[in-house]
Amino acid sequence: MTATTAEGTVSPGEHDNGKPTRTVELTVTGMTCAACSARVQRGLNKLPGVTASVNYATERAIAEVAADTDTGLLLDRVSQLGYSASVRGTEHNDTGGERVRDLRRRLVVAALLALPLGNLSISLALVPSLRFSGWQALCVLLAVPVVFWSALPFHRAAWRGLRHGSASMDTLVSLGVLASFCWSVVAMAAAGEEPGYWLGFGPTPPGADAIYLDVAAGVTTFLLAGRYFESRSRRAATALLRALDELAAKEARVLRDGEEVLVPVAALAVGDLLVVKPGEALPADGVVEDGRSSVDVSALTGEPVPADVTAGDRVIGASVNQTGRLLVRATEVGAHTQLAQMTALAERAQLRKAAVQRLVDRICAVFVPVVILVSLATLGAWLLAGQDTRLAFQAAVAVLIIACPCALGLATPTALMVGVARSAQLGILIKGPEALEASRAVDTVVLDKTGTLTTGTMTVVDLHVAGARNTGELLRFAGSVEAGSEHPIGAAILARARAELGDVPPPRDFAAVPGFGAEAIVDGVRVVVGNERLFGERGIPVSPELTDHLRNAEREGATAVLVAADAETIGVLVVRDQTKPSAPAAVATLRRMGLRTVLLTGDIEAAARTVAAEIGIDEVRAGVLPADKARAIDRLREGGTRVAMVGDGINDGPALASADLGMAIARGSDIAVRSADMILVREDLRVIPDAIRLANRTLTTIRGNLAWAFGYNIAAIPLAAAGVLNPLIAGAAMSLSSVLVVSNSLRLRSYDPAERSAS
Repeated sequence: MTATTAEGTVSPGEHDNGKPTRTVELTVTGMTCAACSARVQRGLNKLPGVTASVNYATERAIAEVAADTDTGLLLDRVSQLGYSASVRGTEHNDTGGERVRDLRRRLVVAALLALPLGNLSISLALVPSLRFSGWQALCVLLAVPVVFWSALPFHRAAWRGLRHGSASMDTLVSLGVLASFCWSVVAMAAAGEEPGYWLGFGPTPPGADAIYLDVAAGVTTFLLAGRYFESRSRRAATALLRALDELAAKEARVLRDGEEVLVPVAALAVGDLLVVKPGEALPADGVVEDGRSSVDVSALTGEPVPADVTAGDRVIGASVNQTGRLLVRATEVGAHTQLAQMTALAERAQLRKAAVQRLVDRICAVFVPVVILVSLATLGAWLLAGQDTRLAFQAAVAVLIIACPCALGLATPTALMVGVARSAQLGILIKGPEALEASRAVDTVVLDKTGTLTTGTMTVVDLHVAGARNTGELLRFAGSVEAGSEHPIGAAILARARAELGDVPPPRDFAAVPGFGAEAIVDGVRVVVGNERLFGERGIPVSPELTDHLRNAEREGATAVLVAADAETIGVLVVRDQTKPSAPAAVATLRRMGLRTVLLTGDIEAAARTVAAEIGIDEVRAGVLPADKARAIDRLREGGTRVAMVGDGINDGPALASADLGMAIARGSDIAVRSADMILVREDLRVIPDAIRLANRTLTTIRGNLAWAFGYNIAAIPLAAAGVLNPLIAGAAMSLSSVLVVSNSLRLRSYDPAERSAS
């Protein structure tokens, strides 16, 4: 269980050496590419006892540290690396919004100056008759704000890397822009007498072919535009997760000494009595003590129909009370509420890196130095080949610009971030990217029965009366006896009796017969409610007709309960754990997806096969002990099967952990939830195929992003080195590549399961 404190979001644990640890989450600002996040991660990991992971897309760092480690050491280390950091949860400013606004200002200045600069530098450089005194100075003055202010974020990041002996993609941008500017200034100040290149109507004036001021301004504008739209897109992606935080109530009405007191949600404690009026969000998880209302849970679980609640019902924090006044006893507050845990797990899922992202980070860490060497080699090769200095310089600068690995660094984290956020909206909580990778090859879905495919609550599904008796009499006698019982079957009978009769007479001389049934006096009549063995011991006869109903119930895996009044059997009640309404549709969808379905349960064979036939499951493995469930999963995997396990109980924990992909029902046991890779928040079981589909879609998006990013760099760098791409086109292509990757990832926001839409 995690908790947010002044020290950040922390969770207790132990190092491998047995020493207690805690987890600290930081917000890191100033990172401009994946190479930056790799540098911060390496720097934090060099601290003794610190294991850190840094995510560029979310600007988050998660560090596991010794319990006595001062958080200030982490902040100081990030500062020494040239970046800024704060403990997660203590930020007071919208740093992301300020960054977007700053990029927009720099972009506007660059665009306004780049347009006249491009026209002037090209026309004046190529057409001598248009030149006027001081034209060179005017061009330089127009270029200076663009090169040294608009492009400042690139220069600042490059200098930061240089100070620490490393290079990033900003190093490439800064080198390209400064080289273009300096080369142009030198060429304009010391133009020779040799003419430039042929335009079709004659050669250009001397030195005109070496003026790249328009290129420096144009590249800066293109790159800033890409960075600006990329930042906006990233903010839009993270906004999906921030929306989870915004669902929570900020204040709560607490009933103290008979008066309602308005207090901050942070001040709530377990056991507080909360007053929730119509239209207000529940400030914590709890149990209704008084009142009746409809509660809108759609924002949390996606369920479109409000849930009717009354005394004794559990309610979830952040759900909205719609009609009546509720008095709720808080059972989970703060970081322990379901909403807080959903948010924390979603954030941590972004911070943990999938294997594919770790590979990308390693590539980016060495990519930039290699590109610089390739650029220098390009320049040297052109010069050694006796080619023109202008062409050699242009090719080298184009290599620097085209190789900027923006798209490569964004390929995985943006898709993962949007995929996790969209899954949370659908009622699927993905704990980490490993779950996405595991879902890729799943071919078999193993399902637990009780509490997963069924409601987990016994219900009277059928009843039969003997002779001239009627169902009202049967329910009145049986319900009255079971009013004194605490057994789940008794509760089901009492619920059915009250549903049809309204109330039942109170029993006298109630006596439970453990393992067999119960008996009591009802309206002066001795009533016995129990199984066939109890009736045999008491010598109460059962008619052949009722015996047939008993046998039919046994074949279907249901429980038959006999009822006798004054030693005469008057009927039989059939009780069963009913399947959830959404189970058949969920299994049918899994089978249409080509997945094999297996029912794995500790229940008897007859009950398991009845449920499997009703739902449409392919295979049944019944009578499996809790300890053997994990072994059953292992045996499936040993046969080459990739298994997804869906369960909810404590006995499902080992099986969920053993499966390639564990999926736990959110209302299940803590052990099941902790063992699983995904948590299914909704009661609708159609989220099972939804989860697998969305995970596969996210993985497909990541692969597409990586294919584009790698393919782009592999194809473009040789073209730039060969002189085919000039620096201006290279900068535009690089920016477009990043925007395409982010835009492709954001398409996951509109993912909508076809079956859900159709229904």
